[in-house]
Amino acid sequence: MEKDIKKTLGLLDATFLVAGSMIGSGIFIVSSAMARDLGSSGWLLVTWLITGVITLFGALSYGELAAMFPKAGGQFVYIREAWGRLPSFLYGWTVFMVIQTGVIAAVGVAFGKFAGVFFPVLVDETIFSYGGVNINGANFVGVGVILLLTVLNARGIQYGKIVQAVFTSSKLIALTILIVAGIIVGVKTGYFDQNFTNMWSASKTHLAADGSVSWTETLVPVALLIAISTTIINSLFSSDAWNNVTFIAGDIRNPERNLPRSLFLGTFIVTILYILANVAYLGLLPLTGSPGAENFVYTHEAVKSTGIQFASSDRVGTSAAYMLFGNVANLLMAALIMISTFGCNNGLIMAGSRLFYAMSKDGLFFKNASKLNRFGVPAWAMWLQGIWAIMLCFSGSYGILIKFATFGSMIFYIVTIAGLFKLRKTHPDQPRPYKAFAYPVVPALYLIFAVSICISLAVFTFEDTIWSIVLILSGFPVYFLFFRKKDSPQSHEDTELH
Repeated sequence: MEKDIKKTLGLLDATFLVAGSMIGSGIFIVSSAMARDLGSSGWLLVTWLITGVITLFGALSYGELAAMFPKAGGQFVYIREAWGRLPSFLYGWTVFMVIQTGVIAAVGVAFGKFAGVFFPVLVDETIFSYGGVNINGANFVGVGVILLLTVLNARGIQYGKIVQAVFTSSKLIALTILIVAGIIVGVKTGYFDQNFTNMWSASKTHLAADGSVSWTETLVPVALLIAISTTIINSLFSSDAWNNVTFIAGDIRNPERNLPRSLFLGTFIVTILYILANVAYLGLLPLTGSPGAENFVYTHEAVKSTGIQFASSDRVGTSAAYMLFGNVANLLMAALIMISTFGCNNGLIMAGSRLFYAMSKDGLFFKNASKLNRFGVPAWAMWLQGIWAIMLCFSGSYGILIKFATFGSMIFYIVTIAGLFKLRKTHPDQPRPYKAFAYPVVPALYLIFAVSICISLAVFTFEDTIWSIVLILSGFPVYFLFFRKKDSPQSHEDTELH
């Protein structure tokens, strides 16, 4: 028997969900690849700043839509109201196939890999292989994390709420400590002076198949613009999932006010922390370096020689922590990233199921996904999400999954914010408790940034993006074969969990 649920999440809970879903492992890793692509401390920080501005502009624009349609499903509902059932299905299809589940899988396995720092057997021994993909204990730890969090969240939102609050506050505190300590110590190391001398001189380092430097090219203005617009996929991935709070609007008290506020607060806090984290890295490590030995051993000289560009396994956060805490840094950063990824996955699992619940209510997903269990949770949708994510844990293509997810997210962010302009024209009299900040300038700037980035990615990283486009387009036959003629009695009515 289904049971109605109460709106139990307040502004702080919603803000924790925004920030907690955004902060995973990316901020501790991706700056290394970005440093190789840009070779400049100034442009590295500018790229993170652009990422933050884009994210904030998106969040400020979504605030109006969230206040207009404070229902479970969030972005799915916004796209449906602006563009109709087919575009909204394509969004939900992509979210289910890779955007939500792929990131859940990648983050879960990342948890397992960093657990390998404490239990090396998890990553040292291959359990089985297929098609060049090696499966080890980290994959199974990722499965265990997904199962545990799905069980907890299926037993009521109060469990997910507690986990989110504890783990998000923990990683915010830990990241703040790393930033403050890094900047204080960085002032004394001399790396600020070194890294910010000729800070606008950019270059791209190309790697050979064996990981050695094959050549380095100086980036002239056009090449620099291309480099920024493609490497930004790394920082965008680290800043993604901020929209997850809209999926769970049906569980939020006074969503017309709390959703826009949480979107702004969560994205603003994370943006500031991410930029400051990179400042701390630049104070603790030289930007440039050379590849380390295959069996890298942490010493001050080794960490300095690899720099940010060639931090061991791209773990620039660990290298920075080593400069602060010495030999225990590997353990400290592994623990921090495990906390971070665990909290991130909790938010993704909790929120994603509400989107599939809304799709089912609209006749665009499996019928049982619209049912609530005795705890008032769409458990069927949650378990279906979990099962597919578990299967993706064994795909072995985590980097590809992340690229698919981030590019796909950008496409639908564009579709959604374009819908804001359409709804202003087609529904001018609909109540808008919150209106997009500086409309139409801020939403238009977001569209300009996002479209430019997507075009650049499609042109210059075609092999990485074409399959994301194919995945989106594959939703067309699925829709016309299975969902075109289906329509729920509740379609276009209030799909809020109640």
